[in-house]
Amino acid sequence: MDWEQLSIDISTGNCQALSRAISLVINQYNGYEHLLAGENDVAITPVIGITGPPGAGKSTLLDGLISELIRDGHSIAVLCVDPSSPFTHGAILGDRIRMRGWHDNPQVYIRSLATRGQLGGLPPMIKEIIELVRNGAFDYIFVETVGVGQNEIGIASLADVTVVVLVPEGGDEIQVMKAGLMEIADIFVVNKSDKPGADDLYNDLKAINRDKIRSVKVVRTVASSRQGMRELVSAINSFTEENED
Repeated sequence: MDWEQLSIDISTGNCQALSRAISLVINQYNGYEHLLAGENDVAITPVIGITGPPGAGKSTLLDGLISELIRDGHSIAVLCVDPSSPFTHGAILGDRIRMRGWHDNPQVYIRSLATRGQLGGLPPMIKEIIELVRNGAFDYIFVETVGVGQNEIGIASLADVTVVVLVPEGGDEIQVMKAGLMEIADIFVVNKSDKPGADDLYNDLKAINRDKIRSVKVVRTVASSRQGMRELVSAINSFTEENED
């Protein structure tokens, strides 16, 4: 295995090389550490975690974010974490199907990853995979978790920005957030904000935010019609710029 050439190919934006390298890392192929050993000149590439309860519209929201960022001329990598197939243990490609419009766009790289039964909404080796993707020629890296429960908050330790997506019809979100999700959010998204109860959820989140030492942004969206996407991109950029300072 020519590890050096594979690393060079990844750094020049070769998505086939990146896909091959991710598979080698996932399967812990003998010598895969060579892919992670070099200096990373683009380590500042922000990692944005997209998480939240099942059915919150995370994939549709991410599809809208991609559209906005592509319009701005950016390149994007997306790691979609899907449940594992009980038969093959590979990823059930639900998220990639919802974002199928980007499969042939040279500015977008999408890879589905299986949880393989691991808790926390993330797959094994995710830290190493993110490190590998950061060696690629991307402006943003998104990690979308599976629909998570109240204590599955592993994304916060990996992402530079954690976006928690909630919807009005999702039940008693405030109790869920008190148990875990509220603590990790940098940005709350009230998705499907055209539904009844959206104003109450938005106001509750703003009220909670006032009681916290750390400021957390709250953004309204209707991901299915791309409403609020520009505001969400601005919130993400604002947070990453603050961290750089």
